[in-house]
Amino acid sequence: MNTATLGYQAAGRTRGRYGFRTVARMEWQKLRTVRSTWSIVAVFAAAMISLAVLALGHENYAQLSAAGRASFDPASNAFLGLVPSQLLLGVLGVLAITTEFSSGAIRATFAAAPRRRLVLAAKAAVLGAVTLAAGEISAFAAFSAGQAALKAPAPHATLGQPGALRAVVLAGAYPALIALIGLGIGAIIRHTAGAICALVGLVFLLPLLFAPLSPSIQNTAQKFLPDLMRNSLTAVRPVAHMLSPWPTFGLLCAYALVALAAGAWTLDRRDA
Repeated sequence: MNTATLGYQAAGRTRGRYGFRTVARMEWQKLRTVRSTWSIVAVFAAAMISLAVLALGHENYAQLSAAGRASFDPASNAFLGLVPSQLLLGVLGVLAITTEFSSGAIRATFAAAPRRRLVLAAKAAVLGAVTLAAGEISAFAAFSAGQAALKAPAPHATLGQPGALRAVVLAGAYPALIALIGLGIGAIIRHTAGAICALVGLVFLLPLLFAPLSPSIQNTAQKFLPDLMRNSLTAVRPVAHMLSPWPTFGLLCAYALVALAAGAWTLDRRDA
């Protein structure tokens, strides 16, 4: 069943009395019936777990220097898979809206639910729920697999360790926020390739612009760059020159809200 058909069916049910719940059900049906959704989620989970095992399974703790042992964080190292795999859920966020624009199915969606901000809010709610569930399940699985692969005499992290549970929970929430940022960018740009390029630039290329600058500027900038903010979220110990985890998480939530608000503003002012 394609998205245009879903949109027209929803139009018959909701015209004149549609609400958020009905539109959210429509968006959930769209997202779950697209094969690429579950392919992306599966690859994301596999990358998270396999890279955790690879990173910690090959950790040679015995040969680390005294400084290396002091800074060794087995919890944070279990989430090295977030570096590449965050982009997967970001792309899923982009595709959640740009595929409808490229196919023209967005016209059927807006015919069913003329309040475009409601449509974007429903997409964000459904996408956020799916990616948060995928992120949390993958984060806990990566943490467990990574600690199991870590060999003695390296210290192992446990969920009872101060800060460890918080690190796992925020590691799972981080890619969901990247997905919502991707959704907002997709609503603004409307073209899949362009939106993905913008997302890649925001996550991976923006930090490189600060590389030639002075260390003081770099230290200040990294507090506000999404990919570097990830380090604060997943670390058990405090990270130098970074905000503490919860303010960092709040700032990332604000980024997602700004992206979605800009996307809603754009949807209201441009033709489908």
